[in-house]
Amino acid sequence: MRAVRLHALGEPADVLHVEEIDVPVPGEREVVIRVESAALNFPDVLLCRGQYQEKPALPFTPGMEIAGVVHAVGTGVVNVTLGDRVLGSPTFGHGGLTEYTVAAAGSVALIPDTLSFDAAAALRVTYYTGHAGLHRRANLQPGETVLVHAGAGGVGSAAIQLAKAHGCVVIATAGGADKVAVCERLGADLAIDYRAEDFVDAVKEFTGGRGADVIYDPVGGDTCDRSTKVIAWEGRILIVGFTGGRIAEAKTNHLLIKNYSVVGLHWGAYEKHEPGLNTLIHADLMRLHAEGRIDPLVSEVVALADAPGALARLGDRGTVGKVVVRPHE
Repeated sequence: MRAVRLHALGEPADVLHVEEIDVPVPGEREVVIRVESAALNFPDVLLCRGQYQEKPALPFTPGMEIAGVVHAVGTGVVNVTLGDRVLGSPTFGHGGLTEYTVAAAGSVALIPDTLSFDAAAALRVTYYTGHAGLHRRANLQPGETVLVHAGAGGVGSAAIQLAKAHGCVVIATAGGADKVAVCERLGADLAIDYRAEDFVDAVKEFTGGRGADVIYDPVGGDTCDRSTKVIAWEGRILIVGFTGGRIAEAKTNHLLIKNYSVVGLHWGAYEKHEPGLNTLIHADLMRLHAEGRIDPLVSEVVALADAPGALARLGDRGTVGKVVVRPHE
């Protein structure tokens, strides 16, 4: 079978190559999935660079979320069977940028025929992350105001839809008029082009000086620093990632004065610490999709050979929503 792999760390376009390798064999409580769609994420770029918090042994295949059909099952698997349509996360290091991959049975879930493979792959990481962050970590309440940074990206677009589905007012930031328009189409009540105006002033004006109850921040750095100027009393700043490059530091005296919280979100860790949570999240996401209240934004579909270039564009913030790879095309 074909798989995208790297044997040395570096920029995706430089180190990723398509190779022929053996189809994996499932171990105990594992399944092999024929990958119909695999969605790209910024952590895949960090994995290639060796900058992710976890580091698989070389060589490895990136790709953190997939959708496809169960091809083989190992012993002890009871939740899926051959031929089932599923989404999931491959075993770390195997990855989804391949024709077949292996995953722990507990990390895959059934999907309905009404959910396309492309949408299902694009839903796994960003919508599970958004759901866990907004509902579990931030305890989001209907009617609250949510500020979503990088709203036109995969993580941000999911957060906009999830917050709107919960009856919240959503402010989004994005870089450039085209991305602002994407945020507006996703349902943002206010979309701010941070390249053209100061989001701090715009948020203060929109909220009458009160600020946002929840700030969803996958960017970090200066964006996180400036977010503290528009966090509401008893607000919650969700730390989702650091695409801006610099890791910000919280000023504890400021937290005390405004009674707000800075809350970490590492959704992937729930697989280890509380795997049952993802079962509940999946059920709620399937309900929201069936009701037409969420729909993953897939902006581009590429073949396996084009995955390295697509990852490079994602790393340079040159993509909108989610980019999906179809390994068998």
